[in-house]
Amino acid sequence: MARRRVVSLVPSLTEAIAVSAPGALVGATDWCGHPAGLDVVRVRGTKNPDVGRIVALAPDLVLANEEENREPDLAALRAAGLDVLVTEVRTLAQAFTELARVLAACGAPARPEWLDAARAAWRDLRPPAGRERRAVVPVWRRPWMVLGRETFAGDLLARLGVENVYAGHAERYPRVPLAELRGSGAELVVLPDEPYAFAADDGPEAFPETASALVSGRHLTWYGPSLAAAPQVLGAALRGA
Repeated sequence: MARRRVVSLVPSLTEAIAVSAPGALVGATDWCGHPAGLDVVRVRGTKNPDVGRIVALAPDLVLANEEENREPDLAALRAAGLDVLVTEVRTLAQAFTELARVLAACGAPARPEWLDAARAAWRDLRPPAGRERRAVVPVWRRPWMVLGRETFAGDLLARLGVENVYAGHAERYPRVPLAELRGSGAELVVLPDEPYAFAADDGPEAFPETASALVSGRHLTWYGPSLAAAPQVLGAALRGA
């Protein structure tokens, strides 16, 4: 197969293709920060891609995600004659399936070493002893938004012994007033550093009566090479809370 020209609108997929099919990527969003030093044309953000610039790159394939990207932008790319592959990733199992599909579509090996390592890391994971800890997982503040139902990050946390209080919510990313979050009965607040950059001085102070765990957003929400280290990285952060 001839080398394919690929534009990625999903940071985790950008990293996966960059390390698995070197030279395939010709464009990526401004948010695609991994791997470091990636030298491709930047096409603005995931929510406001520069359609004209993408079309000018004449890619064989544009990678997108039903959560990361907006349908009007994807429709505009299709209307311009481009092939758009849209992924859906709401569980770890789905992530592995979609990664295999994306890698194949981009001409990369179906089983790169990092993907085998990621499968093994999660397959061999042993849940913490004892009962699950009930947690709220904010992903934004002003207004406060948390993980709700059917999220990839929620599935990873469940495998690490963390029960998402809002896993049964009707919305996937509900807005919840701070007073309600404080009164939810959660024993733990999990604060990733993306999409909102929660930090030691920005987030935990809103929950003075509840233990907080600051975690790597890349390891919690990205499906790509970071999955191999995610159980260890996330597990260490959760145990320290």
